[in-house]
Amino acid sequence: MTSPLELLAGRGTDLLVRVVAVACSDRELPRMAEELAGLVVRSARALTFCDVYVLDEEERALEWSGPPVPLGEGDAGWVAAHGRARPHPDGRGAAIPVHGDGGVIAVMDVRSAGPTPPEDLALVTALAGLFAPVLSSCRRLRTAREREHAAERFAERAVEAQEAERSRLSREIHDGIAQRLASLGFHLSAAERALPEHHPEALAQIMMARRLCELSAAETRAAIGGLRPPVLDDLGLSAALATLAREAGDGPGPSGAIDVTVTVEGELEDELPDHVQTALYRIAQEAVGNTLRHASATCVDLLLEHSLDRVRLRVADDGTGFSVRDVLAGGLVKGVRPDCYGLRGMRERAELLGGRVAVKSRPGAGTIVEAVIPIPGHRRVSASRAPGR
Repeated sequence: MTSPLELLAGRGTDLLVRVVAVACSDRELPRMAEELAGLVVRSARALTFCDVYVLDEEERALEWSGPPVPLGEGDAGWVAAHGRARPHPDGRGAAIPVHGDGGVIAVMDVRSAGPTPPEDLALVTALAGLFAPVLSSCRRLRTAREREHAAERFAERAVEAQEAERSRLSREIHDGIAQRLASLGFHLSAAERALPEHHPEALAQIMMARRLCELSAAETRAAIGGLRPPVLDDLGLSAALATLAREAGDGPGPSGAIDVTVTVEGELEDELPDHVQTALYRIAQEAVGNTLRHASATCVDLLLEHSLDRVRLRVADDGTGFSVRDVLAGGLVKGVRPDCYGLRGMRERAELLGGRVAVKSRPGAGTIVEAVIPIPGHRRVSASRAPGR
C-alpha cells in the first residue's frame, strides 16, 4: 500500500516543498485550515475549490469560514459523524475525513468543475493523513488558548468584583459612619460651649470625647482612601505605590518614624491590565500594612520590577520578623496572633492571576514578601509554541 509521502513524492518535489512550508507555518486556527485548503487547490489537477472544516472544542459542530455546521448535517457534517468519505452526488468532488485524537477532527470538502479524477481524491486523502497531526496540534493549541483566555477573563471579573465591593463599602462608610462622626463632632462642640464653667470634670470628658471622635474620623477617612485610592485610577501603579509609601512614612510605627522607599525598574507598566495593577497594589498595601502593625520596623523597601513576561513586586522590612509556618498555621508569635488572613489573601490574589507570592521571614531577621505575576499577553506567546513541538 502506497504511503501518503510516497504518493506526494510521485507528484514531484515542488509539492513536497509546498507541503513542508504549510506544515511548518504558524499553527493557529483558522489560518492553518485556510493554508491547507489553498495547498489542496494548488496541488490538485482538477480541483477548483476546497474548504477545511475543523471540529470545535465541544465536538458538536464543524467550524470554518462560514456558520458552524452541526454534526450530521450536510456532507461535511455527515462525514464528521460517520468517519467515512462521502462523494458529492453530482460526482464533482467529495468530503474526506481527517482522523486524529481517536476520531474525526476535521473534514476536507473539495469540488471540481467536472468529474473529479481519482488521483486528485487520492491526493486529498494523502494530505488529510499527513496533516492530521498538524490539525490535532492546532486544535489543542486553540483549546489551551480559549481556556487561558477564559481564566484571564475570570480573574479580571473577580478583581473587578472585589474592587466594586470595596467602592460600595467606601461609599457607605462615607455616607454613613463618616457623616455621623461629623455630626457627633458638631454636637460635642455645641455641648462644650453650652456647659457651665463650674463643671470641669464634665468639660474634660467632652474634650476627650471630641478627641476620640476626631481620631475616629481620621481613621474613617484613611479607611475610605484605602478601600479605593483615586491615584491608582488616575496615575497608575507606580504613583499609587509612591503615595502608599508616603502615607506609611507619615504615620510613625510603634518604634518611631518609618522610612519607606519605592524603586521601579522596567518600562512595561503601560502594558499591565488594570486588574493586574490593582492586584499588585493590594498586595503591596497588605504587606506594608502588616509591617506597620506587627513588625516594629524602621525601614521598608518596595521594588516593582518589570520584565518581558512578568512583573515582580518585592516588599522587604527590617522588622522583628516571625515564623511563617506558625502564622499560616494560626499559631501565636510573642503572644499575639498575627494577620494570617492577610498573608493568605495576598497569595490568593496572585494565584488568581496565575502568579505566586512567597513570604520569607524568621524572628529577628525582618520579612520579605515577593509577588510574581505573569503578564497575560506574553503567557499566550509561550503557550503557542508548546503544542507544535
